[in-house]
Amino acid sequence: MASVLILIENGYDELEFWYPRFRLLEAGHAVRIVGVEAGATYESKRGIPAKADVGFGDHSIESAAGVVIPGGLAPDRLRLHREAVDLVARMSRAGAVVAAICHAGSLLVSADVVRGRRLTSYASIRDDLTAAGADWVDEPVVVDGKLITSRTPWDLPRFLPAVLEALDHG
Repeated sequence: MASVLILIENGYDELEFWYPRFRLLEAGHAVRIVGVEAGATYESKRGIPAKADVGFGDHSIESAAGVVIPGGLAPDRLRLHREAVDLVARMSRAGAVVAAICHAGSLLVSADVVRGRRLTSYASIRDDLTAAGADWVDEPVVVDGKLITSRTPWDLPRFLPAVLEALDHG
């Protein structure tokens, strides 16, 4: 099965991180948690810790088939790290699955991967996405090629099947 990255920073949304992690593992994918620093612990919005397996500079992550970007406060923090932005941009250009939920669309804007793409997000970042050239729609999950987006944790039951389908048939 494919190797999939999940990005992490302080303030990540618990459901948008743990649910994808466990579903991907259950489906047989190798999951690597990627943060600023390998071995560092990051806390969710409610203080639940998660540890990064590797850092953004680790070259072993370059061959991953996809990346999942959870929402919460983490995407705003991730977009401040040039290596995180560059990783998402490179994976998109390489044709990997790029899956973003809720506020994670803000990192997609910084990675310049939304221009001309149809997607969704949490409603509060709609204007940022449309200003960056995206065609924003209010739907539970939107699949535009290998770009998969969802609005909120309530959409996870529709988001993860789309991500798994793209990974398994991509």
